[in-house]
Amino acid sequence: MSDLSYLSAVELARLIEGKRLSPVELTRAMLDRAERLQPTLNCFITLCGDAALDAARIAEQEIMAGRYRGPLHGLPYGAKDLVDTAGVRTTYGTVMYRDHVPQQDAAAVARLKQAGAILIGKTTTPEFGSQCITRSPLFGDTRNAWSAAHSSGGSSGGAAVAVAAGIGAIGIATDGGGSTRIPAAVNGVVGLKQSLGVVPHSQAQDTYGNQTYVTPISRTVMDTVLMLDAMAGGHACDPWSMARGAAPVWDEETVASFRGRTVKFCLAPRGKLVEPSVQQAFTAALKTIEDAGARVLPFDAGEEFDVEPIWRTVNHTVWRSRFGKLVRERPSDFSATFIRQIESAQHFTAADYQEAMFGRTRLFRHVEGLLADADILVTPTLLRPALPLDQDLYDPIEIAGQRIEGIRANWFPWTMPFNMTGHPAISLPNGFDAAGLPIGLQFIGSLGADKTLLKLALAFEVLTPEHYQQPIA
Repeated sequence: MSDLSYLSAVELARLIEGKRLSPVELTRAMLDRAERLQPTLNCFITLCGDAALDAARIAEQEIMAGRYRGPLHGLPYGAKDLVDTAGVRTTYGTVMYRDHVPQQDAAAVARLKQAGAILIGKTTTPEFGSQCITRSPLFGDTRNAWSAAHSSGGSSGGAAVAVAAGIGAIGIATDGGGSTRIPAAVNGVVGLKQSLGVVPHSQAQDTYGNQTYVTPISRTVMDTVLMLDAMAGGHACDPWSMARGAAPVWDEETVASFRGRTVKFCLAPRGKLVEPSVQQAFTAALKTIEDAGARVLPFDAGEEFDVEPIWRTVNHTVWRSRFGKLVRERPSDFSATFIRQIESAQHFTAADYQEAMFGRTRLFRHVEGLLADADILVTPTLLRPALPLDQDLYDPIEIAGQRIEGIRANWFPWTMPFNMTGHPAISLPNGFDAAGLPIGLQFIGSLGADKTLLKLALAFEVLTPEHYQQPIA
């Protein structure tokens, strides 16, 4: 059964379609692996084994009867515990919702169910997805798939760790400021934040000003493509998805190649420190891309990319509106870190919020200007590898031998901008540091150009097979 753990979704789909692998056998293997690794990794809040095996038996019967639904039919997956799943406990990482069971699936979950995918459990998230560290009073810390002494990142740490550890080839994550791409980078997997509206977000309360995304996470680019094709398309819950339409994410006509492409790159926004291992891996990646036939040009990231104040004004104002009353009424249910985040927004005015929204528009236009004569932008995903397991959101972090305040502005300054602008961005494995911790590389495409972005991500993946390794588990 261990041989199944690191097969891709593409490979598993071929075996299932060819009736050489039973969805029941596969699902049971993934549940067994989840239970075995849970004490070490702590990447699930809930496992739904009986329901998953029932669904697997139905999938097997359908496939044997010739009713194959497509490449996700019979494939197990985990869903981040922020994402609603009908009849399956969904806690949002909080003590107060520890027994909450939604009545309705989120749109993305419903679409994976329609495609025949099998939910095996809910993966860990900090309270309401509020941190870049996956820690909650409800379940504790989720450990990095490569090192028990390091954090899994966040807020989709559980989803990233499960995929990295071979507990399902695919998973559902979410991304509000890097929450898919951060844990993807530190766990050595592929994390996409698609263009705004490609996947409908049925749980967003402000759909018009939304900067959060329900996303795929997987170990390979093509597995992400399979998920995105199933999840994408217009839905009445989300106006941006209706505007985006239902054009296919993928086609077979366009060759995945850098030849003739223009790539713009930047190591870090002006004034930011970068860990030497990240810089070395970034330089090597650029050489790989250039040797493959791309024209590689630098771009400068000045004050336009000082995005953290804009992100914080928008995001924390939303959080205070959603969760301020809960925190006041039930403070003992929440961590001190979460309460501090909510309280930090109490002095933001309506004018501050609107100024931040103006800033989003300026940033969008600036990024589109950079992409006017380029196919993609390339940056590191993070400016250092994984943080220690005991890292707190409000403590300094160490980069390049220096202690520095401001985890968001200094660890992941490259992920927040594209939540604000809506551009698609993907984190890809880009090697390892001397301690064996994964390093991530980020590609960014023009709004709506997800297909081009994914083609070039696939091209890089093909050129760098050494980046796709398995943690010891």
